[in-house]
Amino acid sequence: MTGRGTKAGGREESGRTRWWSGSRRRGHLLLGVLCAGVTAFVATVPYHRDWFDLWVYYDAVRHWTGADGGPRGAGLYDYRVPGQTYGFTYPSFAALCVLPLSLLSWPVAVTAGVMANLGALALILRRLAEPVIRRHGLARWTAYTVILCLLALLEPVYDSISFGQVNLLLLALVLTDARLLVSGSRWAGIGVGLAAAVKLTPAIFVGYLLVTRRWRAAGTAAAVAVGATLLAVWCAPGASHAYWTSALWDTSRIGDLSYVSNQSWQGVLARLSAPAEPGRLWWAFGVAAVVGVWAYRVDRARAVGDVRGGIALTGAAACLVSPVTWVHHLVWLLPALAVLADRALEPPRRGRPLAVAVTVYVILCSYVVWLWRYDASGVDGFIGANAFVWTALALLLALPLRRPDPEFRALSGGPVRPAPVPREAVAATP
Repeated sequence: MTGRGTKAGGREESGRTRWWSGSRRRGHLLLGVLCAGVTAFVATVPYHRDWFDLWVYYDAVRHWTGADGGPRGAGLYDYRVPGQTYGFTYPSFAALCVLPLSLLSWPVAVTAGVMANLGALALILRRLAEPVIRRHGLARWTAYTVILCLLALLEPVYDSISFGQVNLLLLALVLTDARLLVSGSRWAGIGVGLAAAVKLTPAIFVGYLLVTRRWRAAGTAAAVAVGATLLAVWCAPGASHAYWTSALWDTSRIGDLSYVSNQSWQGVLARLSAPAEPGRLWWAFGVAAVVGVWAYRVDRARAVGDVRGGIALTGAAACLVSPVTWVHHLVWLLPALAVLADRALEPPRRGRPLAVAVTVYVILCSYVVWLWRYDASGVDGFIGANAFVWTALALLLALPLRRPDPEFRALSGGPVRPAPVPREAVAATP
């Protein structure tokens, strides 16, 4: 009896081992097919932007330094793309940051831009996904592979890389600051300050630090932003003067505000009033309403200790209030996607949050707004041509907030503090 039982147990164990090995092989095969499919899509998708923005940075600094054969000391903001109105639109500190491009050939500049964006995407993936993966006990490398493939299909991420944009780099700086906030580091605020000095949109995160009463981090961010701006004034006084007095207010160098790629509140108004200029009063009213809702919800996130929720809400508000939010600027919605994914993986409430997370992801992958590229009139145009605006607004209004448990705080790099004891429990204690 004992021998037969042992033999049967051995056969059962052997069958279980074969099933598990076969399951792993099937899983690896599916991952390989997914990676191959995503790679084929990314390599052949007709929406590649030919590194247009990187080309603008590259030619502008070469024009500025005379590396293009022109006179040395030409105006940075005098440069325009040949035959178009586009020019360098960022503060002069950003020009100092990309100045080394003038020493490179164009193929090397493209390689450097792609590598910088991929490095920033890897850091964003680690900051957003690592705590969620470990908290829910997911297979680490499998989860990373799947998430990376999903990110590659997101239109804002794909556009940022194929345009050669800087948004992924700025988001990586802000998320690094978020980790420093959670850990209580005295260096928190530096990343936000640098991002705000490079581009004005991330300056709203200084407001986040103020609303959440992180006075030291807010002071650090403001000091770094002002210091970087003054450094640019000292190094390039002419370019700095031209930007703050002229280029900043010249919307023609940015592009048509009513173009369907402008997924901000200003873009909605511009499409409604085209070809006339949108009303400034309506824009100001909408921005004030968004800022009010954002401040209220960020304060609620502060009350429950949800740093990542507050960062996600601020990213959504930044997309709405910025006068120009091209589709590739919507990478600021990635923290909100991470919050939705984390909530969807919680077993007690898996159904509805999962549906919401999948819906938001599919919308951001759909390229749907381009269906109204030439005509955004009518009710369908109002809804479809502004699909990303409504998505950002819905996230601002309804993004779920939660009190992070000690385990999540530890995985995010923060100190583990005991949860507060409810008053009822204190009163009932002898």
